[in-house]
Amino acid sequence: MGCGTGGGGCSTCKVSEKRGSATSSVFNWLAKVEDSKSNSNSNLVEVQFKMNRKEYFVNSDNVTISEGDYVAVEGNGGHDIGKITLLGEIVSYQLKRKKIDTEKEPLKKIYRIAKDTDIEKFESAIDLEDPTLKKAKLIINSHKIGMKLVDVEYQGDKSKAIFYYTAEKRVDFRELIKEYSRTFNIRIEMRQIGVRQEAAMVGGIGSCGRELCCSTWMTDFPSVSTSSARYQQLSINPQKISGQCGKLKCCLNFELDSYLDALKSFPKSKKILKTKKGEAKQIKIDVFKKRLQYVYKSREPGVFELSLKDVLQIIEDNENGKTPSSLEQFILVKEAPKVDYKNVVGQDNINRFDKNKPQKNKGKKNNPNKNRKNWKNSKNKIQKSEK
Repeated sequence: MGCGTGGGGCSTCKVSEKRGSATSSVFNWLAKVEDSKSNSNSNLVEVQFKMNRKEYFVNSDNVTISEGDYVAVEGNGGHDIGKITLLGEIVSYQLKRKKIDTEKEPLKKIYRIAKDTDIEKFESAIDLEDPTLKKAKLIINSHKIGMKLVDVEYQGDKSKAIFYYTAEKRVDFRELIKEYSRTFNIRIEMRQIGVRQEAAMVGGIGSCGRELCCSTWMTDFPSVSTSSARYQQLSINPQKISGQCGKLKCCLNFELDSYLDALKSFPKSKKILKTKKGEAKQIKIDVFKKRLQYVYKSREPGVFELSLKDVLQIIEDNENGKTPSSLEQFILVKEAPKVDYKNVVGQDNINRFDKNKPQKNKGKKNNPNKNRKNWKNSKNKIQKSEK
């Protein structure tokens, strides 16, 4: 069933376009390992639904399937339609990583490859999601409930709908569910999500100019603290370190381990350097260049950039009762950049775009006698015309 293109004219490609998942966000890094295909876990399957929601199933009937196929799977009181993203041994690793106990919660099974009738019914269910979302928001406003409805997902057989919402406090929506059931004539499931999951569903462009990580490849959303920004020497400015969800950016955790490893060689606290000229305090560090900046406490002008090696040596000397003469002897000499060209266009004249325009009346001086003669002639002409 899956053509593998993700953008053709077949029914599975149309479903992918409607669901916003024309390309898979999953990479099978055990695909070329032969041992992973011939074991007891080869019947495990990962199936992707709307907005990268993934669940795990077992192929107990040995249905012939492959990655990218749309299959009918066991749902809650019916069947659902989803796309296969992973097969085999790698699914067992996913179950271990997400701590899913298959003995306490047995996996549901795959029924069959989705038929054309299943796909048509599924497409009609997808078309109902937007109008259902609009009506559901109006009902929430009429009930004046403190919650925000984010998205609606219909089950493949149109017998159930999942309403995703966010709320700051606990919400009593029992009356709301009754009205939803009467209005839409389906079974209702209310599922609360966080603001990070909401940003993943809505999507957008981050300050880096790329699509949001949460809406493209991230599956888990670990907590982010302000200490991650402090370790990376970033200013605690909420406008710069907050994402579109209003929480701290997830990317603050991406390079945190590298900073923590590099900071192990730095002094654990901001040590005061003692010199004969006076005491100096630390104001800034460059983690990867291994440099530190100091200023004198006596407010003497100047910022002194020292290498980590020199700073550690000064701290060791201070502990042994030794003090260097000043910080000036440890300053790193900065070489001026060498420029081997005049300018980018190969010309060094700043007035090269100015045109030589001829000046009018150049070299001619005003003759006051001539001007006086012209004035008399014009006066005589006026008197003659009056006569």
